[in-house]
Amino acid sequence: MEGPRALRLIAAPAAALVVLGTAACGGGASQGADEPSGTYRVAIVRSSFPTRQHVAAPTRLVIDVRNTGRKTVPDVAVTVDAFSSRSERTDLADPQRPVWIVDRPPEGSTTAYTDTWALGPLAAGETKRFVWRLTPVQPGTHRLRYRVAAGLAGQAKAVLAGDRVPEREMTVRISGRPASARVDPETGAVVRGR
Repeated sequence: MEGPRALRLIAAPAAALVVLGTAACGGGASQGADEPSGTYRVAIVRSSFPTRQHVAAPTRLVIDVRNTGRKTVPDVAVTVDAFSSRSERTDLADPQRPVWIVDRPPEGSTTAYTDTWALGPLAAGETKRFVWRLTPVQPGTHRLRYRVAAGLAGQAKAVLAGDRVPEREMTVRISGRPASARVDPETGAVVRGR
């Protein structure tokens, strides 16, 4: 096939690729474009993390967040600081070193943000539980900090009673000695000591 019709057949797919390429490069609306702005009251009703841990001994971080207001929280989220720490060594390609390895994040909570997990809308009076399964890998005393948010784009603000920021900090001591463990000969289960 020759002539103008052949050029149209070649030009149409090429134009489609340009449009697709532009959309894939972030040309669309921002991720939080639909997030309502406002203030949403929440309470941290449970925050559980062992203060004494051992290298290589699995543990859990549990945070329960309740909506204490009258409006539905658009997307309840938790940002955790200190799953890693910055090394002062200059010979490392990446100075961020893990303190805890995230073995399993809260189910259904993945976001595009580093160290932030979200569980979706939180209706008035409802509580959602965030559970991380972690393995400590860096001995020493560490401070783990976290903040609760009402959305991912920053337009929806979460606040505690008294308009305080919903954040907490915990101090954890990780022993360099692994916890003792043995296999139960009756069941085959691993029994860990402390």
